[in-house]
Amino acid sequence: VQLQAFGGGLVQAGGSLRLSCAASGRTFSNYDMGWFRQAPGKEREFITGISRSGGSPLYADSVMGRFTISRDNAKNTVSLQMTSLKPEDTAVYYCAATSRRMYDRRLGNNYDYWGQGTEVTVSS
Repeated sequence: VQLQAFGGGLVQAGGSLRLSCAASGRTFSNYDMGWFRQAPGKEREFITGISRSGGSPLYADSVMGRFTISRDNAKNTVSLQMTSLKPEDTAVYYCAATSRRMYDRRLGNNYDYWGQGTEVTVSS
């Protein structure tokens, strides 16, 4: 499956941004989806994941209550609504897909397909 993330940009602290990831090539509903981010000089970090049916969202503590993941299997998209953004949210954000059934959703190595990333910059 091919993934393309978009929607990044520059936003002030406290603002909101919505990222989307469009999938193509294979049956989207066969994949659990995740969002990760990587800030400059830091390791890639799990943010959130959602099951192939759209349930069971999982969030990292750092974004709990501020970010919301959703998906639309009819449109082959997964979205990340980000609110109350902080400068520490500045990073390149990646969407990822996996067809695995039993795995730790927080580990990037468990995802088989990745988008190219979209950059989010939060100014203070």
